[in-house]
Amino acid sequence: MFPAVLLKCAGMRTFLRRAVRLKYSTRAANMRPGYQQANVVILHKDLADDFEAFCRANSGPLPLLYRSKCGEWSCSLATGSDIREDCPEYCVFENGKLMKKMASLSSYTPQLADMVTFYLGCSFGFEAALTAAGVPVRNVEQGKNVSMYKTSVPCIRAGQFDCPMVVSMRPVPEDKLDAAVQCTHATPLAHGGPVHIGHPKLLGIHDLSRPDYGDPVEVCSGDVPVFWACGVTGVEAVQSCKPALAFTHSPGCMFITDQKAETVSPLTLEPAQCPLTICISQNPQLYSIASKRAVQQIQAIEELVVEDPGARGIRALFLQDELLKACLSLSHSSSVLITTGFPTHYMHTPPEETDGPPGAIAMAAMLQALRKEVVIVTDERALEMNQHIMQDAVKKGVIKTPVPVISFQSKGPDSALHFLCHDGDPTKPRFDHLVAIERSGRAADGNYYNMRGVNIRHLVDSIDDLFTTASTIAGITTTGIGDGGNELGMGKVKAAVKAYMPNGNLIACDVAADFAITAGVSNWGGYAVACALYVLNRCPVHWRYLQRGLGSSPTPDQQSLWSGCLPTIAKEEDMLHILVKYGVRSGKTANLGLEVDGLTFYPHHSDIIQRLRHLTLA
Repeated sequence: MFPAVLLKCAGMRTFLRRAVRLKYSTRAANMRPGYQQANVVILHKDLADDFEAFCRANSGPLPLLYRSKCGEWSCSLATGSDIREDCPEYCVFENGKLMKKMASLSSYTPQLADMVTFYLGCSFGFEAALTAAGVPVRNVEQGKNVSMYKTSVPCIRAGQFDCPMVVSMRPVPEDKLDAAVQCTHATPLAHGGPVHIGHPKLLGIHDLSRPDYGDPVEVCSGDVPVFWACGVTGVEAVQSCKPALAFTHSPGCMFITDQKAETVSPLTLEPAQCPLTICISQNPQLYSIASKRAVQQIQAIEELVVEDPGARGIRALFLQDELLKACLSLSHSSSVLITTGFPTHYMHTPPEETDGPPGAIAMAAMLQALRKEVVIVTDERALEMNQHIMQDAVKKGVIKTPVPVISFQSKGPDSALHFLCHDGDPTKPRFDHLVAIERSGRAADGNYYNMRGVNIRHLVDSIDDLFTTASTIAGITTTGIGDGGNELGMGKVKAAVKAYMPNGNLIACDVAADFAITAGVSNWGGYAVACALYVLNRCPVHWRYLQRGLGSSPTPDQQSLWSGCLPTIAKEEDMLHILVKYGVRSGKTANLGLEVDGLTFYPHHSDIIQRLRHLTLA
C-alpha cells in the first residue's frame, strides 16, 4: 500500500501510523500486514507489578512485548511513537466500567504521568504467516474484524487480576489445520498456537454468531473453528480489577509497531517439535495437538504391544493410531470409568483370568497421577474380591491411592443412563471416558463367549449397556482394549474378527468403542496407555494445548510423580502375586501362577515392560 522505502524513515513510520489511525477504525490493525501488532493496557503504577505477574502467568493471551516506565509515552517497539495518539481508538475505564471510547488520550496527560503502559502481542501478527502457509484468513476475506469471545476458562490469578480468558476465532479448512497450527506455533509473541480446535461450547461459547468483541465471521463449509488466546483478555482483567482509572486499546484497534511480525516458516521449527493435529471426537467435535516426536514415540509403543508371541493372529485386528487417539482423549478427560473382568474359567472359582486387572490398575495409577477421577466397575459376583485386590495393590505400592471399585446392575432401560449421568441427564455426565480392558463383550446373539466358543453369559453383568448408552451421549468417549476380538469395545473391528479369528463369527463382540486398541496381551495395552499418557503430558506442545496456553511447564515434582506411576517389572510381578493369592488363573492354560495368557511372567511379560519403559523414557 505504501512504498517499502518510505518505511525506512522513522518520521515516515510515525506519519504512517497516524495516517492509519485517522483513516481507519476497527480494521486499522490489518493496514500494515506483516508488522507486529500490540494490544495496550495502561494502569496506575501501583498495579503495574501485579499486572506484569498476571501477564507472565498467562503468557498465551498476554505475551508481554514491552512494559513502559512510569509516564513514558514512547516505546522501543516503534520509533517516535506516542501512546496517547497511536492507537486508532481507546477505551476509558473508571472503576472497571467502560465509560467512553476516544481517538486520543492527550486530554489525560496529567493522569498518564503516574501510569504504566503494557504492550501485549496480538494475533493479527500471525495472519501474514497464515496466508503465506496457504491458510485462508476468513475475517480478512470477508472484510471484518476477527471474532473474539469471553470463555469459561479462568486465567491464573495474580494479585488483584482475575478474569476469564478471551479467545479469537478463525475458521480453518480441515485440511489446513496442520499448516495453521504449525505456522502460529512458531509465533509465540503473537499468542502462539491455538488453545482449542473444535466445538465452541467446550470453551463456554454458545453462539459463534454473537461475539463479545469484533465482528461475526462466517464459517464456510468444511471449516473447523480454531481458537487462539487473545490479548483482549487484558480488557477483561482491567474490568475485574476495577481500578479508579485505566485505559486499553479498543478491541481491533491495536498499536502498530515498526517491527516485522514473526513469520517463521514451519520448516524452520525443530522437526521433532513440529505440532500435529489429531481429531479425537466428532460428538462434540474436538481436535488435539501433539508434537511429531510424541506421536512417533506413541506409534512405537503401539507397535511394540501388538507383538504376538502367542501366534494368535491378532495383527489382523490392528488399527494404527488407536492408542494415540485414545490417549489424547484420555488426556483431555477429567473423570474415567474403567471396567475389566473376563470369566473365561467357568469351571473354576473364581472364573477370572490374570489378563485385565493389572492393565486396568496400571492405567488407573497414571490417570490418578494426572489428577483424573477414576472409578473401576466390575461384576457384582466379583466385587468383593476386586475390592480386596485393590487394597492389596495399594499396600504393595502397585498404585498409590485406592480406586473405588463398584458394580453395575441393569434394572431397566434407563439404568445405564442414570449410572453414567447425574439424575439421568445426558447433559451432566459423571464420566467423560469409559475404558474396557479384557472385559467380556456381548456378541451379536446377546451372549458372551470365551475364545473356545463357550457361552459364559451367566457370569457376566451387562456392563456393555454403559458403552452402548455412552455412544448416544455427547461428551463421553470410549476405548476398548483386547487381544482376541471377543472383548468389550472390539466391535469396532468385528469384521476382521469374523474373518480371521477362530470361532470369529460366534464370539466377535458386537459392541464398538470409539477407539479399539489391539495388543498381544491385553495387559500390555493397559501398560501402553499408561506410557502414552506419560509421553503426551511430557510433550511441551500437547501440555500447552491442554492448559489452554495458561501457566507454566510441568514442575519437576509433577514429572517425578508421573514417572513413578509407570509400570515396572517389580510392580507388575507383585500384581500377579496378588491375583494368584485370590485364585485368579492364566487365561489360556488355567495355571495358577505368574503367567498371563499362557506366557510366563519371565521372560515374556518382563521383557515387554522393560522395552516399554525404554521407549517411554528415551
